[in-house]
Amino acid sequence: MVNQEQLVDAVKKTVSREDVKYVVGYEKGTYGCEVTPSFAHSSEEAEKFIFTPLCVHNLAIYPKLEEKLPLGRDEKEDTRKIGLVVKGCDSRAVVQIIQEKGLKREDVVLIGIPCTGVVNPKKLKSRYPNYAEIVEIEEKDSSFSIKFNEENHTIPKEELLFDACINCEYPNPPIYDILIGEEIKSTNKETYEKVKVVESKSQKEKWAYWEEHFQRCIRCYACRDACPLCYCKECMVDQLDPRWVRRSVNLSENTAWNIMRALHLAGRCVGCSECERVCPMDIPLTELNKKLEKNIMEIYDYIPGISEEAKPLLGTFKPDDPEEFIL
Repeated sequence: MVNQEQLVDAVKKTVSREDVKYVVGYEKGTYGCEVTPSFAHSSEEAEKFIFTPLCVHNLAIYPKLEEKLPLGRDEKEDTRKIGLVVKGCDSRAVVQIIQEKGLKREDVVLIGIPCTGVVNPKKLKSRYPNYAEIVEIEEKDSSFSIKFNEENHTIPKEELLFDACINCEYPNPPIYDILIGEEIKSTNKETYEKVKVVESKSQKEKWAYWEEHFQRCIRCYACRDACPLCYCKECMVDQLDPRWVRRSVNLSENTAWNIMRALHLAGRCVGCSECERVCPMDIPLTELNKKLEKNIMEIYDYIPGISEEAKPLLGTFKPDDPEEFIL
């Protein structure tokens, strides 16, 4: 568990700096297992910050979401830094954005937290559909101790963790300015078991599998809006000239949207599963992203979001590439 006093103290010190506008972290929600992103503009507001296994949001999205209001006469742009509380995957997303020149390293102050995995709210709600009170949760070795409705429950961690957390190889933030707690020695290894199950199917079976999922898509674009790597100023689905995807909700257009988005994340996705978490139709989007991740690992031996000095996958080339694919 994260030391609460250390976290609040780190946020207070960060937000008190003259070169910092505010710090983004987490605070308790108002219902059930929901934890909400929180903003501290002062030391007093830092007191509400928490970090528990319920802190699922990838906060790396916020520096790119910041609204840039028109400046009045004689006004100057506020170029102060933004503070972020980041887990391993959040920090990897920041690294990837820095690689792509979407952010400068000096734009952010990162408060890193080594992460032992966060709870998938859908798994918790599926197991306890009738809880209403705010959930309190503690991590105890290989289990979670959960309290709600004045009852205590002990559940093995693997039954509630995101699948991505179970096999996470990078629990520590690759970059940070302040680290809360000790780094974790991870022995996890991504095995791509779910991807391999789909790969073993015939072409007809694969199409039937994804058809079943894609036809449920309502094109709400929650996956795009929650993803820290979907930060284009204008998304392809919003373009009318040229028009890449029609706005009608049907299997053909749904398939085009989901496949195109996955391809846009190839070599960029850090596996945080935010897209799958927010999907109201429970489409296994992580499987799609993991398939591309597996291919890129096998072909290019490339892992996104690890080093800010590294080049983006699609921004590199080999002078001696035989280019055998070119006719």
